Order: sequence, then structure tokens, then C-alpha cells
Amino acid sequence: MASPDNILLHLPEKEEQQVRALFAQLAERGFPVQNQTPHITVTFSPQMAEQVTARAAKLLPAVIPAQFRRVGTVVFGTKRKQTVAWLLETDEEVEAAAREISSINPDGRGKRWIPHLTVGLRLPREIVPDYIRALDELTSPHLKELTAERAALWKPRIQELTVLAGEEGS
Repeated sequence: MASPDNILLHLPEKEEQQVRALFAQLAERGFPVQNQTPHITVTFSPQMAEQVTARAAKLLPAVIPAQFRRVGTVVFGTKRKQTVAWLLETDEEVEAAAREISSINPDGRGKRWIPHLTVGLRLPREIVPDYIRALDELTSPHLKELTAERAALWKPRIQELTVLAGEEGS
């Protein structure tokens, strides 16, 4: 299965590097290497519909940059491979924009949005408890807030990034 198109929120370089350093520390402990760019997904689709991108380009500039607070760790998935993520909270304006964008995506999940940042992608289910323990040990207690400084549409199949809000070079 090809990776889907995504409307993503990107972190500033310093925060991205903090998350990547955490990925490296987890890999040093023998856990699967995490190569993904740290991000917060607004919505995704096999091929993002133009009306979704257009609406995102209208709504997101008003709420970017946005602050997110880490409020927990969650596990997504019920099968052999699972995803570990930081559960995030943000303000109502950001949530409302994300829910509206998701609701008009024909491949979306309606008005539902669970803000999160994936820190362990496609992990074998049997290592998830140890992964979460290591994540808790290694995560700085000072890393409580994250900033979304840019919103973009990422089309992995053609390697195309279109900035929708925030700075192009961020």
C-alpha cells in the first residue's frame, strides 16, 4: 500500500531535533529505527481532494503557529503492528479547523480528530509495553509543549510538499 497524502503540521527545527534525538536513543536501546519526520496529522487520503486542500489553505493560516501540550501516551492499532504516540491537546480554534478539514475529506473520519505525534510507528505488538517504558525514561520532563509552525500538504508518491500556512523554509 502506498503512503497516503497528508495535511500535516510541522514542528520548528529545534523541537524536531529533540524528537529525532529521542528516536535515536530508542534505536540505541534496540528498538526499531524511526525515520518519519515528526509531525501532527490533520487528515489523510490516498489522494487528497482539491476542496480539502483549498479549505485547509483558508483555515490553517489563522491558527498557525499553534501550541500543543503533551497530555499522555496512546497506542493505536489492534493487530500485530501498533503505533505509539504522544496524545496532544491544543486550543479550540485549532481543533475546530482540524475537525472541519477532516469532515470535508471524503476519505476522512468525519469531524473526529485525535491530535497526536507518532513516536513509534508500526511496532510489533509484543514490544509496545517496553517501548513505552523506554519512551517515558528517555523523554525530557521539559518537553511538555510542542509548536506547529507550519501546515503543509505532503504527497509522498510524488515527493511534493505544498506549504498551506506558516513559513516555507521553516
